[in-house]
Amino acid sequence: MDAIEERKVYRLVLTGDRGKKKATAAAPVFKDGVPEHSVIDIDKITTCARCMEAAVGKVGDVYKFQENLLRTMIQIENTYFELGRTSNKNCLIICDRGFMDASAYISKEKWDRMMRSNNWNPVELRDNRYNQIIHMVSAANGAEEFYATEEHSCRSEGVTLARELDYKAASAWIGHPYFDVIDNSTDFENKVNRMIECVCQKLGIDIGDRLSITSRKVKFLVSGPMPPDSAFPAFQDFEVVHHYLQCAGPRVQARLRKRGQNGRWSYIHTIRRPQQHGQSIEVRTQLSHRDYLNMLTQQDDAHFTIFKKRRCFLVNNQYFQMDIYKEPSHPRCKGLILLETYTSLTGDRLKNILPKFLNIVKEVTGQPDYSMFNLSLREDWNNTKKFCYSLHGKNVCCHRSPVGSTNTSATTTNTTSTTTPAIATATATTDTGVDKATEEAAGANLPRSE
Repeated sequence: MDAIEERKVYRLVLTGDRGKKKATAAAPVFKDGVPEHSVIDIDKITTCARCMEAAVGKVGDVYKFQENLLRTMIQIENTYFELGRTSNKNCLIICDRGFMDASAYISKEKWDRMMRSNNWNPVELRDNRYNQIIHMVSAANGAEEFYATEEHSCRSEGVTLARELDYKAASAWIGHPYFDVIDNSTDFENKVNRMIECVCQKLGIDIGDRLSITSRKVKFLVSGPMPPDSAFPAFQDFEVVHHYLQCAGPRVQARLRKRGQNGRWSYIHTIRRPQQHGQSIEVRTQLSHRDYLNMLTQQDDAHFTIFKKRRCFLVNNQYFQMDIYKEPSHPRCKGLILLETYTSLTGDRLKNILPKFLNIVKEVTGQPDYSMFNLSLREDWNNTKKFCYSLHGKNVCCHRSPVGSTNTSATTTNTTSTTTPAIATATATTDTGVDKATEEAAGANLPRSE
């Protein structure tokens, strides 16, 4: 895990409720419908933003409160980020809520006005500011029997409103390239373990058998035409451009990714190495625009540049990313649409969470025919030695067939991904033909698609 040593700061946002157990705090004293400790008073300072917001809504301008709260949040976070950056040790900075959460509590019109007036940009403050987002689904959604207000000084809304606010808070982060949703499908202890597991996977920390590996990446082939935008829940669209780079070592893969909205971009350099100690290692580094342009000079002419539109959305508390391949590209990519998510479900339970408004043809998890590395190759697959079955160098039997066929053979791998900026990174990874081959191998730790 040498790559871990290169990282200094990892910025994690925890959003949503923390679980299903009832709190043990004393019952709150309410005053005018607001918890007493949050009533605005010069002698009573609270750090609870939720209660402050409830209080200020009764006595002041919610818009100005949110604006000043965000300014304060940015300054506080920057202070800790800078302390982490200058530390001589690796740092994990956990943010209880993040910048985008505020958008769940004001109208879209006010939010857009706030972004314009402060020259704030969602790509920078959502995608580039934080390495990872984990949304803990409220007990009001799936564990209603554990949801209560009488023992929570910061909770006053009923189940229906809590469920609505929880969805809005999760939706605020749609589009972040590494966004995990932890639902209430397990008991509280396992819910926390799943959250810790998500962080460990992203950090590249070997958790051994201390936590059970519950989820894997699954990929599906989607048939067009695309349904209208109105058929989708709230979504975010991104333009994504991938360049593969020349590599000196055998079976090492390097690529650049440019991802953005409305002319604002983030830049990621990814190196994927062969198996080391039973795991494939991915090292991701956030780049400046200048560094990105400099590294483009190393582009590998054996690969097409990949252009995609990525649509991110939530369905049934499940986060999906759908890649729509665009021209120019190899003819094998024409009309290609791939849907990906991370889940521990299998069989009918997996089928039931998939978006009903999409025409899903089949699952293609683990099939190298659908890896971006192979899809980008300029040469015909039957006439190239560059086709990648696996980074592990094993003798893999995989009968290549055109995209859209029913090839199901692939190699199972245990993959750990890491990120190596000294500051915030918003990254995810692509498969390169070494995804999970079968449902029986659900224990593997795989990177998300880039």
